[in-house]
Amino acid sequence: MAKNLMIQGTMSNAGKSIITAGILRVLKQDGYNAAPFKSQNMALNSYITADGLEMGRAQVMQAEAAGIAPCVEMNPILLKPTSDVGSQVIVNGTPLKNMPAKEYFQYKKKLIPDILKAYDTLDRKYDVIVLEGAGSPAEINLKKDDIVNMGMAELVDAPVLLVGDIDRGGVFAQLVGTIMLLEEKERRRVKGLVMNKFRGDRKILEPGIKQLYDICPIPVAGVIPYVRLDIEDEDSLASRLETSDSDVSGEKLDIVVIRLPHISNFTDFNALERLPEVNLRYVDKAEQIGNPNLIILPGSKNTINDLKWLRKNGIEAQIIKCARQEIPVFGICGGYQMLGNVIDDSCNAETGEVVPGIGLLPVTTTFTLSKHRTRARGIICSQSGMWEMLGEKKCAGYEIHMGESTVGEGQAHAFAKIYNTVDGTEYMDGCVCGNVAGTYLHGIFDEKEFCDGFINMLGKRCGIATHGGSDMSFEEYKQREYDKLADAIRENMDMKYIYEIMGL
Repeated sequence: MAKNLMIQGTMSNAGKSIITAGILRVLKQDGYNAAPFKSQNMALNSYITADGLEMGRAQVMQAEAAGIAPCVEMNPILLKPTSDVGSQVIVNGTPLKNMPAKEYFQYKKKLIPDILKAYDTLDRKYDVIVLEGAGSPAEINLKKDDIVNMGMAELVDAPVLLVGDIDRGGVFAQLVGTIMLLEEKERRRVKGLVMNKFRGDRKILEPGIKQLYDICPIPVAGVIPYVRLDIEDEDSLASRLETSDSDVSGEKLDIVVIRLPHISNFTDFNALERLPEVNLRYVDKAEQIGNPNLIILPGSKNTINDLKWLRKNGIEAQIIKCARQEIPVFGICGGYQMLGNVIDDSCNAETGEVVPGIGLLPVTTTFTLSKHRTRARGIICSQSGMWEMLGEKKCAGYEIHMGESTVGEGQAHAFAKIYNTVDGTEYMDGCVCGNVAGTYLHGIFDEKEFCDGFINMLGKRCGIATHGGSDMSFEEYKQREYDKLADAIRENMDMKYIYEIMGL
């Protein structure tokens, strides 16, 4: 039976995911076979496992930190918001149905057997399981049917570390208030407090830590400094989605990503953000687009409504204008679908409408009620326009989409020839027409050969010097960042105490 530890937070975005990853990395370095677990994740960022199942990317990141392959048991329930009051409910990697929030809260306790089965699978395989909670355990209106915070901790008898965010202020009130709102049996589970994102001299903090212990006698197990790390964020609260200025010097490639209201898998662009020759910007207003070197339309969990949003606020018109000025436009998944001529949702997967697309690619997309989920690799095969400069570069990634897209015969070329690594089939993906292209492949920039070729192609086209890409692959780069995180955890958390409460 595996030892365990649960990381909970005083609020969303307190840093639970990163702290969990850091502890997992330390465990890996110390020779333990450890795994992450989050019973229920709500995020638009998802991932397809080697066996074609869908899970939240936060647990994928944590699995990478632990040095193991991600599997769906690490996140048995994934909620993907489709609106402000409803989500697609994914259980064990497969969509169950779309549910309004009220219906899901009445239903979710029925999922406890699925949660425990997933946990038991990991329990038999690993030495240690580090669990992550969601939001706050002190949401008193939700505690009755909790399956992700203290309810989960009780199911598997896990000790808890409570993480507060000192950077946003009020960390003592966060921690004390959370503890006070817990039931007595829940308080006994909290074995340590963690103050995250600290800036300044820790000596100034010490008097407050002593008073905190007088108020609630739980030791502060760590004060984690604000460390600049390039590690995937869980959701759109991520600061990386904030709009940045264009590179007025013209020395970098100015790449614009449209920040859709239901943007999904924005981690597709993490590999671009680290490149010194790239200035990546997320924009949600037409006037912010400017005159970039590339526009990217990302994935969306609500393609039709996000297309209407583009239309309403003038971004669609600006994209068309830029495309006519020979500025390249690249769509991924939902963004690819929007760039076509028609989106047919007669099956009522989203809104039940048939709507015109942006019209920059001769593509018709027909939604279906089944979801296409696979990992894939392939070769870029475009023989059209500027994209021909890419050559036959290797590409890889994963597909998660409702429906299929058909390219008008004789009007355009496919973007890539794909090999489905789940079922072994081969097919043509995407579309290229002039300076506009689209693909269903998420994570396409993570493949070094494609990313380097793509950036060099843009650089040559725009007369901007590029350096042939990074010396290390994106995977190597991520592993270096996980080691930096582990260093910060070792230096600023009482790992001896944490090992003790886990029984190691």
